[in-house]
Amino acid sequence: MRKSLQQTILRGFRLTVQLIFNLAILALLLGLLIGVGRTLLEIGLAISEPSVRLGLKDLVTNVLSLVVMLELVRAFVEYFEFERIRLEVLLEVGVAFVLREMLLGLFGGEIQSTQVLFWSGGLLALVAARTLAAQYSGEK
Repeated sequence: MRKSLQQTILRGFRLTVQLIFNLAILALLLGLLIGVGRTLLEIGLAISEPSVRLGLKDLVTNVLSLVVMLELVRAFVEYFEFERIRLEVLLEVGVAFVLREMLLGLFGGEIQSTQVLFWSGGLLALVAARTLAAQYSGEK
C-alpha cells in the first residue's frame, strides 16, 4: 500500500513538472514570437528615424536580445527532452549573453579599449568551458 501511494505521488509530481515546463515553454515561445514580430515592425521604424544610427541601434539591440531569448528557449527544451540541465547549453546561453552585452557596448560607444580586452577574455573563458563541457559530457 505504501509503495503504491509513493508511486502515485511521484507520478503526480512528474506530471505537474511536465505541465509547468510545457506552460513555461509555451510562454517563452509566445514571447519569442512577439519579439520577432516587434523586431520586424521596427525595421520600418529604423528607416523612418531621423538618425539611421538610432534606428539601427534599437534594431541591433532587439535582434541580439532575441538570440539570447532563443538560447534560453533551447535550454528549456533541452531540459524537458533530457530531464537534466546540460552544462554546455547553459554555457552557450552565457556566451550569447556576454556577446550581446559586448556588441551593444561597442555599438553604443560605451566600452573602452581595456574593457574590450576583459569582455573578450570572459568570452574566451566561456567558449573554452563550453568546449570542455562538450568534450567531456559523457554522451557519445
